[in-house]
Amino acid sequence: MRRLPTTHLGILAMVALWAAPVWGQGLLIVVNTKDAVPLPRPVVRPEVRPPMAYRIKELAVNARLLDQVARVQVSQSFVNTGSQQMEVSFVFPLPYDGAIDQMTFLVDGKEYPAKLLKADEARKIYEGYVRRNRDPALLEWIGTGMFQTSVFPVPPGAERKVTLHYNQLLRKDHQLTDFLFPLGTAKYTSDPVEKLQIEVSIESTAEIKSVYSPTHAVEVKRPAADRAQVSFTAKEQIPLSDFRLFYDVAPGKLGASVISYRPDVGDDGYLLLLASPEIKPAGAEKARKTVVCVFDRSGSMSGKKIEQAKEAMKFVLNNLREGDLFNIVVYDSEVEAFQPELQRYNDKTREQAMGFVEGLYAGGSTNIHAALTKTLAMLNDTSQPNYVIFMTDGLPTSGETSEAKIVEAVAAANEVHARLLSFGVGYDVNSRLLDRLSRGNFGRSEYVRPDENIETHIARLAGRISSPVMTDVAVKFEFDSMPAAEGDPVNRLYPRQVGDLFEGEQLVVVGRYKKAGVAKVKIAGKVGGAEQKFDFPATLIEKSPDQSYAFVEKLWAMRRIGEIIDELDLRGKNDELVKELVELSTKHGILTPYTSFLSDDTASLGDLAGGDAGLKKADAMVERLREAEGKPGVAQRDEKRQLLEAQQALPAMTVPGRGGGLSGASVLDIDKDARVPVDAVQVVGNSVLYRRGNVWYSYDVAKQGQAEVAKKVKVIERFSDEYFKLVEQASPDTARILSQQKPGEEVVVPSASPSEVYHVK
Repeated sequence: MRRLPTTHLGILAMVALWAAPVWGQGLLIVVNTKDAVPLPRPVVRPEVRPPMAYRIKELAVNARLLDQVARVQVSQSFVNTGSQQMEVSFVFPLPYDGAIDQMTFLVDGKEYPAKLLKADEARKIYEGYVRRNRDPALLEWIGTGMFQTSVFPVPPGAERKVTLHYNQLLRKDHQLTDFLFPLGTAKYTSDPVEKLQIEVSIESTAEIKSVYSPTHAVEVKRPAADRAQVSFTAKEQIPLSDFRLFYDVAPGKLGASVISYRPDVGDDGYLLLLASPEIKPAGAEKARKTVVCVFDRSGSMSGKKIEQAKEAMKFVLNNLREGDLFNIVVYDSEVEAFQPELQRYNDKTREQAMGFVEGLYAGGSTNIHAALTKTLAMLNDTSQPNYVIFMTDGLPTSGETSEAKIVEAVAAANEVHARLLSFGVGYDVNSRLLDRLSRGNFGRSEYVRPDENIETHIARLAGRISSPVMTDVAVKFEFDSMPAAEGDPVNRLYPRQVGDLFEGEQLVVVGRYKKAGVAKVKIAGKVGGAEQKFDFPATLIEKSPDQSYAFVEKLWAMRRIGEIIDELDLRGKNDELVKELVELSTKHGILTPYTSFLSDDTASLGDLAGGDAGLKKADAMVERLREAEGKPGVAQRDEKRQLLEAQQALPAMTVPGRGGGLSGASVLDIDKDARVPVDAVQVVGNSVLYRRGNVWYSYDVAKQGQAEVAKKVKVIERFSDEYFKLVEQASPDTARILSQQKPGEEVVVPSASPSEVYHVK
């Protein structure tokens, strides 16, 4: 087979679930030109296009997971955006031989035979492309085998639809089944992917419990105990990370699974706990609850906002269940309730409450203190969970206005462990007050921007809390062999307050551990008002053999950063916390408003190595947490909430051409309440790169500081024999870093020897 220049097509075919990066997207090998054909990248100026390029019009992935077997169909439409006809062969890399069974390949409905090439044969094609085109992108596939088809034409402007069918045996770790579908290399396309659609159906002979994606914000529907439907859609975006999905099966009222990751024996490990209740059949009796809506009707709510608030209250009423307790409290300078006491929900009380809501109007000032204390005084029953949905669009201007005194009074009035769920509407709220109220009363805060609909936010929450299954949930890890005197083997579990577990949802808990081995997870809570406890086995690994679960550490870091910001916000500045914030942000490339200096490409490496200059910059930015109102106040608290509640560890998609490259790196501009792409930080696989001038430094190198790096550096010329030797011996992440290197840029990466680093020019 000739070694030929290639362009890249994002058909995501082969999926493997081992240590190295997994690639399954196809490649177009152009056979009708002797010129170099670099892989297409999204272009900022559409008029500047190479003669050989293409864009992905639509990518549709449909997978059916039957126990441990995946049956996958991939359909992709791509268009030749160049000026010349392309005669191409389609190839798709394999992570390991024999991963796929029953492969068929169709182009516009015509089947093309595919030949399997072993890793050594495939390497010649990959390396030959890199040498000929001086384009390192294919270094990502070095070391993998491939399938390759015969040649077919793609005229200029023509569209081709490629379809793949294959079966695959999925990896299973304990009871967690792991489905991985490579999407990341779809970044090689001349324009954003017009439409990406992923549909996964899961069917099992046992009850399905948790269904979780660490990479994408998927929608999960649970039509039955043994079935689940997972979907994800994106338009005009570029995929950054592969699609990954976990699910576990277990009989009984509750199921739990633990993933652990420990890169070095001498350091703490990281764990992820997934726990889900059983899915009850339709018509089964649901647990009862108490819900009170406390809504602002002050003068600033007049017009569109009061109408949206009324619709939100109606949505809450329509989603209560027979037998629930409820009430509606509205306030301005005075407090008015639908009824003096809680009401039992039925058709009659619902209709009466609807009439009360319809008659509301806006006017007056804002008495937050009286509204909440009077509401909490209504609650006296702890046999079922109590939820207070609290909404305001302004500052406390009537009655008690002291932030500290309001927080203290509300906490004292909350004698039934009610969950205070706060919504700040617009930019005129005291966001710090709302956070303190929610954090001190077992709830959460959410912020509705001026251009957003109040009803949408509150409806989403009301739907979520409609069916509590286990309340007052507590999680604990125990080792039988570890004496109590040695301390807690697991620490910094997040969320710190687990709260309640609702039907159709799962707990996603992350933490650190210092002792490896067999542990026991104890989950306790109330089910129907009665205390129940569940035990599950867990194995915390001594040392991870690869980076398959490296996302667990990053997810923990995101939540830990959120916790640090929360501590700094609600309890004041702390030098140790600021230092930890900078260290975690730098290591993981998680940029916050307080560590935005990391994206300054004119700064020295000292900032990346934890130098005093960087700490002073962070310390100065932390002062802005004093701002509780306006765009800066709302932006900072909402960013903190997103970090505290993070479900995914990496940016899955991005829109190119706005200065942020394809790394997805961005930072929050708190004055504009908008995220701004940055071009001096890249996240590549599990590595983070920082640009200083035209040189990219991996974090593992940068943290050593400029002086230390200068002692160890070894210069390597790009595309030299020594360069390809480095690629052959490098770690998967280093190969990925080199694959991202662009003309005119230089990269500094670690070597296997601690006394040496490589500077690739």
